[in-house]
Amino acid sequence: MTGVTEGSAQVVRRQIRVQASIERAFRVFTEEFDSWWPRSHHIGRSPLKRAVVEGRVGGRCYGAQEDGTDCVWGTVLSWDPPRRFSFAWQINADWTFQPDLARSSEVEVRFTPAAGGCTLVELEHRHFERHGAGGGTVRDNVGGEGGWGTLLQLYAARAGAAA
Repeated sequence: MTGVTEGSAQVVRRQIRVQASIERAFRVFTEEFDSWWPRSHHIGRSPLKRAVVEGRVGGRCYGAQEDGTDCVWGTVLSWDPPRRFSFAWQINADWTFQPDLARSSEVEVRFTPAAGGCTLVELEHRHFERHGAGGGTVRDNVGGEGGWGTLLQLYAARAGAAA
């Protein structure tokens, strides 16, 4: 089940409880990112072949494209397995890559053990003001239909099926 916490208008918060241990939940979100990330969600010019999160501070979040190129869309900012990680969301309001970290929003994902061998996964997407005038558009897109709520449901189905 996806829970929504509104909080600040400048923050998108979503949470979901997954039927997996904290270690498995973290691994599916990061190492197995490609197993649940939809092929429709990419900014590359060529179809998405594989979605990758490199597991280390400074690691890239990118799409390996069918044409052989890599399309970077984020940078790992913190890495604390299996409890949390964060990354810069380097996609602007025009759905193109923003290389300047100072002009990128930030996503933090936290994993907390829950009853019954489950894990509570909390996602917070913040600092939309860094995108400038397009920040509200970015926030509305990631917080709306097909955004983080939908993505977390896909993730939870994969994490639970793989447990």
